[in-house]
Amino acid sequence: MTGTTYNRRDMVKDGYFYGLGFGVVAAVVFVLTHSLLLVLIPVLLAAFFLWFFRDPERVIPTGAGEIVSPGDGVVTDTELIETVDGPRMRMSIFLNVFNVHVNRVPVSGTVTRVEYIKGAFLNAMNPKSGTENEQSLIVIDAGGYEIAFKQIAGLLARRIVCNLVAGEKVVRGQRMGLIKFGSRVDVVMPVEAKLLVSKGVKVSGGSTVLAVLPLGLMGGSDVVA
Repeated sequence: MTGTTYNRRDMVKDGYFYGLGFGVVAAVVFVLTHSLLLVLIPVLLAAFFLWFFRDPERVIPTGAGEIVSPGDGVVTDTELIETVDGPRMRMSIFLNVFNVHVNRVPVSGTVTRVEYIKGAFLNAMNPKSGTENEQSLIVIDAGGYEIAFKQIAGLLARRIVCNLVAGEKVVRGQRMGLIKFGSRVDVVMPVEAKLLVSKGVKVSGGSTVLAVLPLGLMGGSDVVA
């Protein structure tokens, strides 16, 4: 498998914000109390946030028609669903609090729709979370077919970050946002897609190929140069 790597980065800027914030708290606590035990709490929280908001580099697959995972986690479901445009294949991926939470674009193409939907904060493992929870829906025209994917908030998540806008050109594997803490991502693809992963498989955002589209369905835009 060939691949390419984009935009060297090690951490989401939020990590520095939280990490430095708790670092300042630790310094203030030490000045006021001179207690190493009390200082330990904000120091551990600072270390956790610096680790949680990590943003490791990924090698992006470059094969035609490949659909990569938009997030790190475990595949919890693959299901044939009915939509207004006909049958589609949906794959759900659960991200726990220990996973990288930076999300990536599954295919190259043009963003045709970005919609933020307010909702509940059910456990992301609950099937109802896909329709009832806070989420962002993104649809991409990949040239001959469409791919939709959702960033879905979980029980702990209270903020979804999506940096895409309608009309924007995107490249497979590029960073597009994040979901803070436990969450879920869904990918909705044509039924013709050949699935390469199944329930229970661990996947990595931007680098794991979830499925491949047949050549006859592609219009040529979904190839990483």
